[in-house]
Amino acid sequence: MDTKTETEIEAAVFRRLLEHLDSRKDAQNIDLMNLAGFCRNCLSKWYVAAAAENGENVDYESARALVYGMPYADWKEKYQTEATEEQKRLFQESFPKS
Repeated sequence: MDTKTETEIEAAVFRRLLEHLDSRKDAQNIDLMNLAGFCRNCLSKWYVAAAAENGENVDYESARALVYGMPYADWKEKYQTEATEEQKRLFQESFPKS
């Protein structure tokens, strides 16, 4: 497979991941962190880093808007729920210094 095709496939997979996350707003970031070790905010940070590696300047809030499909503050107000004690406990076990 040539590099251009590989990049196009990877981009399509990323877009599909964002679509899937958008369809699962019930999957809170803490759930994603507890199960997979990354969340929507991580994807946003990775996007900023990848852009920088390619000589592009993308700020974190713009990357978050891309990943969340709207400004983060709007998503948080509409969809984010308070973490349960169990979610917090699992997070602290997995990421004790966070």
